[in-house]
Order: sequence, then C-alpha cells, then structure tokens
Amino acid sequence: MTTTTWADFRTAEPAFADTVRRRFALHRHHVLATLRADGSPRLTGLEVDFWRDEPHLGMMPNSRKALDLRRDPRFCVHANPGPGAEMTDGDVRISGRAVEITDPEVLARFIEERTPPEPFHLFRVEPTEVVRVGLEGGDTIVISTWHPGRPLRTIRRGNDEGTLSEGC
Repeated sequence: MTTTTWADFRTAEPAFADTVRRRFALHRHHVLATLRADGSPRLTGLEVDFWRDEPHLGMMPNSRKALDLRRDPRFCVHANPGPGAEMTDGDVRISGRAVEITDPEVLARFIEERTPPEPFHLFRVEPTEVVRVGLEGGDTIVISTWHPGRPLRTIRRGNDEGTLSEGC
C-alpha cells in the first residue's frame, strides 16, 4: 500500500483536495470502515477534523474502531451524503492508513485548539486513494480518483453503454 501525506496530496491536486475538504465540511458525522480481527468490515460513525489542514480521526478510548485501527491501520471514510438523492455536492471518500498520534506535545496542541472530550484516540490520515463521484449535466456520472504518485484520473459515464470516456 503506497501512502502519502495529505500535504503531498494537496500539493499534487490542490483543487481536488479543496473539493474533498469542502465536501466533508458540509456535515458533521461521516461513516468509517475499518477491519475487524477476523477481516470482516466494521462500519461506524465519526467526525473528520481537518486540524492544521490535515484530516484527523478522533475516537473514544478503546472504542472498537480505534482498536481496529491500532491492529490494522487500513480504513475508508465516506462523507455523509446528506439528505435527498440529488448528490448536488457529490459523493466523496478517502482510503488509506490511520496513524495514531501519541506524541504528548502534539496531543496537547490538539486539545488546546479543539477541546475534544477526553480521553480520546487521535489518528492522522495517510491517503492511498481519494475519490469523488458526482453528476454532470444531470445524467453523466463523473468519477475522479487520485492515488499517490499518479495523476488525477477522471472517467465520465452516461446511461448508455457507449458513453464511457476518460480524461484528466
């Protein structure tokens, strides 16, 4: 799994990174997927905090999702789709590695700036994939995907078999 920092992603694709961040800011609660010890998926709700321009995942102490990430840091977090089925702002998700922050000085700065309920676990996001799915013109699905070290890939699909196109 090739990971990178959010800053690297932002440098490579600043407009796409801003779009993803704005999408997560629309709602407070999102859906996190982690892996249980037996390898099966676990879905839970959580908040994504873009502290110091980098996504962080905060969790209650010894919550199942925190223990999952400590054992296997792979995750996917999906932005809350919001009400209705229009997908006005698109559908956004970030996959990658969650790195637990244990440095007391960093945690103290986070507490000072964010005042979270204590105690807590805090994980920094190292993205391996960032995806946005949206609608264009009402009937064309636009899928934009970014991976570390690769350019942004955009695919457009219509309802007809022959309407698949790819471009950057």
